[in-house]
Amino acid sequence: MRLFEYEAKEAFRKVGLPLPPSGLASTAQEAAKITGDLACPVVIKAQILAGGRGKAGGIKFADTPEAARETAAEILKMTIHDHQVRRVLIEQRLEIKQEIYLGITIDRSKRKPVAICSAMGGVDIEQVAEKYPEKIARALIDPILGLRDFEARQLAKNAGFEGKTILQVAGLLLRLWQVFIENDAELTEINPLIVTPDGKFIAADARLNVDDNSLFRHQALLERVGAGISEKTKLEQQAHELGMTYVELEGNIGIIGNGAGLVMATMDAVKYYGGAPANFLDVGGGATADRMCNALEIVLSHPDVEAVFINILGGITRCDEMARGIIDAQKTLPRDVPIVIRMIGTREKEGAEILAAAKIPFLNSMDAAAKRVVEQVTKRE
Repeated sequence: MRLFEYEAKEAFRKVGLPLPPSGLASTAQEAAKITGDLACPVVIKAQILAGGRGKAGGIKFADTPEAARETAAEILKMTIHDHQVRRVLIEQRLEIKQEIYLGITIDRSKRKPVAICSAMGGVDIEQVAEKYPEKIARALIDPILGLRDFEARQLAKNAGFEGKTILQVAGLLLRLWQVFIENDAELTEINPLIVTPDGKFIAADARLNVDDNSLFRHQALLERVGAGISEKTKLEQQAHELGMTYVELEGNIGIIGNGAGLVMATMDAVKYYGGAPANFLDVGGGATADRMCNALEIVLSHPDVEAVFINILGGITRCDEMARGIIDAQKTLPRDVPIVIRMIGTREKEGAEILAAAKIPFLNSMDAAAKRVVEQVTKRE
């Protein structure tokens, strides 16, 4: 579960991480009052459970209470990446000398937490890793012993910090580790950690993702789930309610499969041939015709999808059921786009006969199907 920025900062505040003076507002009038109480220029930040809010206009500045009222009113009317803005965080605007990145997440290949530190904060850490990999320092953390003082100091040193700054950064890393442990986190990060002209360190942003399996230990978060407040988009929530796993991505090829591993392999195959997946949709094992029909409707409700790749490996999922679902869906689909089908496994012959009778082609090879769907998108371009 991803927490709102203000929730993450509350967790940061509990362990003593330095934060700018702030207040949370759900109306323009509240935003004006908070700005007046802070008595300084402020930044007004949309509180949504999605990234990219700055580029979408969800982070703006104001120098006076009246300006804050007008700006907050604009932001509170926005919907960013399918998330309606209901609250804004009003914070003191900071002067910036340097931006640093600090984060702790899980390295699943090593089965350990990993601490990450970089003197290049303020941008996506993935961009830094791609362009300047030498600027990122990492350290695996023993899950039993935790992050120790000397390890935090060494990590800060490896990131290029010197002198007393090593001790300051190490101290912040240790507090971030405390946040990670106390909140059963999968990820927590500060990006950017601001260094002000007078040498103070302040967490300008905060991210905290809590492991869903631990929610029974976090009553407030469970109540949020019960209230229906989610980081999911409307389509993701719709799929969840139907018992399917759906995640929106940024490409234009819809992906449907049965089983998370198969769907990920399908995405890899599409990317190998130069395509860009628009989603991850797993209909699950033993899926029915109705579920396949619903899956196609959800995928094609996204306006960016220009073609769909359906990849079925029949086990407890029957190919004839999937074929019937595809045919039923085509009667009511919101848009007409190319659909490439690969089906093998349980009742494959019957599924092939059903599709053939409807004059719907399909393939046996995942590679061939992936190449075909990418070609379909290229033709449309």
